[in-house]
Amino acid sequence: MTEVVVYRLVLALVFAVAACGEPRPAADASASLAPEAGTGSHARDLGCGPQICAPGAALRATYEGAPATWPAARIDADVAYTELAALPRPARDGNDDQADSAALVALGEALFHEPALSRSGQISCASCHSPELAFTDGVRTAFGHDRQRGRRNTPTVLDKAGQPHFMWDGSAASLETQAAGPITNPVEMAAEPDRLVARLAARPAWRARFAKAFETDAADTAAAQATDPVRFERVTAALAAYQRRLHRPTAFDRFMAGEHDRLDDQQIFGLHLFRTKARCANCHMGARLTDDRFHNLGLHYYGRAYEDQGRYGVTGRPADMGAFRTASLRHVGDTAPYMHNGLFPTLVGVVNLYNAGGARPSPRADQAQDPLFPATSDRLRPLDLSRQEVEALAAFLEAL
Repeated sequence: MTEVVVYRLVLALVFAVAACGEPRPAADASASLAPEAGTGSHARDLGCGPQICAPGAALRATYEGAPATWPAARIDADVAYTELAALPRPARDGNDDQADSAALVALGEALFHEPALSRSGQISCASCHSPELAFTDGVRTAFGHDRQRGRRNTPTVLDKAGQPHFMWDGSAASLETQAAGPITNPVEMAAEPDRLVARLAARPAWRARFAKAFETDAADTAAAQATDPVRFERVTAALAAYQRRLHRPTAFDRFMAGEHDRLDDQQIFGLHLFRTKARCANCHMGARLTDDRFHNLGLHYYGRAYEDQGRYGVTGRPADMGAFRTASLRHVGDTAPYMHNGLFPTLVGVVNLYNAGGARPSPRADQAQDPLFPATSDRLRPLDLSRQEVEALAAFLEAL
């Protein structure tokens, strides 16, 4: 426990220096605050706050134009960048080959709120993914069966249609697989599939709903439909169908649709920083605001209490030790706390981490020759963001 406390204190000191230390001039003109501004942004008050933000006002007309006319994003040469965009609502037309039926989605919604899916009969999916909390739980890491505490933060399940892999370590390749994970995890819902199915099948109302939702399944005979409508793979299929449908438009979506008053001048400035000086768009891009890759931010606690090996636990590749999936930033303002371990309660704290160039723990003497000791991604580097820039960037994140 002492090691963890010390590690947190070191991180806190790094963030304090990044946020409050003596500002230095920007290294080059590409770090400018407006398309035509010069260097030296740290040497003066930028005139940017929640009420009045001069650089944001200067950039507004530019960012109210089509993305093709925006200033060039500051992207590393090896990154295949996709420009930021609004996320369209998932298909709802029953004639769409990719759309799930209304009955299947309705069944999935009912199951999502059904505590019978857990061993104790007291925990539902919504216990950790509450619709009132943007489908998260608002705590550092989730509590599950017998009040056991998990090791990872609960991500939102909003806007997951089209995502190629799930879980912080990418261990689930589909929403169906993802749905099965928490249900059977002994720390989370701790259910046994056969017993779960028997519990649901014992209730005529559930049997009727399953039969209705899967009545067009060509792989099933009429007899099987009548005798065995409830199956575990159908439970996960229904849950996946419901989660694919979950979508909430954001202020940024509406801004991109032409409602330009959805972002204030401070947030416009934050948008510009996001794409340029702050380098966020190297990993958070496109409509879903993620590159769907895995990166090491230095928050792995390797060889310490609360160690989490991240992607390495799935692939066994040394390069993946301590790496985690790039989380989508959609709804990020409503889904605190942050990171895979939930150690960051505020967006300003997250921005300070990146401003400092990430966490860079050093190996102990006994780890000096350890080939698995994780290296923080070289995508992260000190940013020299001023306090006003940090606050503007955090304000923009609130709109995503």
